[in-house]
Amino acid sequence: MQQFTLSELNKTIKETLQDTFPAPVWVVAEVSEMKENRTGHCYLELVEKEENTILARSRATIWSYTYRMLKPYFETTTGQTFSQGIKILVQVSVEYHPAYGLSLNIKDIDPVYSVGDMAMQRKEIINRLKQEGVFEMNKELDLPLVPQKIAVISSATAAGYLDFINQLQNNENGFVFYTKLFEATMQGAETEPSIIRALEHIFQYDDFFDAVAIIRGGGATADLSSFDSYNLAYTITQFPLPIITGIGHEKDDTIIDLVAQTRMKTPTAVAEFLIAGVNRFYEQLLYNENEIAQLARNLIDKENTKLEQMAGNLNHLVTQFIIEKQMRISHLGNELQQNVNRFSFKKRHEINSLTHNLHSAVSLWFVETKNRTEQKRRVLKRVVGESLLKEEAALLHYRDLIAAKSKRILLFEHEKIKLSENTIRLLNPENILKRGYSLTLKNGKAVKSSSELNLNDEIETLFSKGKVKSKIVKKA
Repeated sequence: MQQFTLSELNKTIKETLQDTFPAPVWVVAEVSEMKENRTGHCYLELVEKEENTILARSRATIWSYTYRMLKPYFETTTGQTFSQGIKILVQVSVEYHPAYGLSLNIKDIDPVYSVGDMAMQRKEIINRLKQEGVFEMNKELDLPLVPQKIAVISSATAAGYLDFINQLQNNENGFVFYTKLFEATMQGAETEPSIIRALEHIFQYDDFFDAVAIIRGGGATADLSSFDSYNLAYTITQFPLPIITGIGHEKDDTIIDLVAQTRMKTPTAVAEFLIAGVNRFYEQLLYNENEIAQLARNLIDKENTKLEQMAGNLNHLVTQFIIEKQMRISHLGNELQQNVNRFSFKKRHEINSLTHNLHSAVSLWFVETKNRTEQKRRVLKRVVGESLLKEEAALLHYRDLIAAKSKRILLFEHEKIKLSENTIRLLNPENILKRGYSLTLKNGKAVKSSSELNLNDEIETLFSKGKVKSKIVKKA
């Protein structure tokens, strides 16, 4: 039986490998781990997988001189960061050290293979999201009419984040936005998990925020690969708030751009989008204000016209009524005068006839007859006077009734006009504030009850002239 020492066995293995692989060979593998040391050497672990099962594993190295050339060449060509998790086609020399075992020394890399693999992975992720029926879910969410409370996912020191905040705070219309930064890493291997953690944190306050903005101020195209993650894209599709992206690249659409509710090119464009939304609402408010004012003016003009018409009609009716009563009284007076004249004439004729016929025979009764005639004349005069007084009293009564009723109608309509004017003036928000009332806001929202406030909350009080900010130090 042949026996070997361990060193002899390893030496034999080394010689066998050298004979089998005298020249470098091309190998397809996935980078599962990668480390760079301070001298510039890169140490990798390469694996071959079938689904989630590792079929093969091997150590590999890229010496610093080669690594300084291969890394920028790969990233410039593919637009992808050279990092763990990518699939590569590399030229390697197979090396075996008796003390350290098998190792692959990487000499060259084919970026074209990785480009195709990344494109295939991207397509597979998009198809998977569509097959699962979640690709359009965040797009189907509606942005609030006035999106002012924005959760921001970005790096605190990123220029894009600072541009975004500056654009919102210094908008020309003075619109107020509330923003809260949920800091995350926006490039490198930590991008995906840190953004997902930020979204999970925002989820705890989803009833407060209107939308989420994921922004990143430019950077290398290679850094965009972190935004083509299935886990990150799936998290966005399931998020209950609309998500707006501003990754900072004009030409490249990442997968999270495709699944987000709104995709803008840059952080500044996201800010302009939010400002434009509030501005549209503000312009609609101004339009509604003008419409209400115009409707109020039209209503007042219409009521004034109706009052003028009613006053004209009433004046015509009163005049017509008086004329009719005057004509009636005149007619009755003429008839009464005629009756009196006929009656008087008849009585005078009878008296004259009796006087003539009986003068000589009844001279003794002359005085008595004269007295009776005088009495009848007084009675007749009283009757005629009473009749005239009654007709005159009735006419005066009608005139007073008409005048009083006309005055009541005019006063009632005048009070209705004054009431309408006072109501419109009292409902004007500016007049309400001028009467000494104030409006208390917390985070831009009206406070209606002390139960909405907590200790140390900052509030803003609006007066008819000016405003103040306060902090709650005690609640009764």
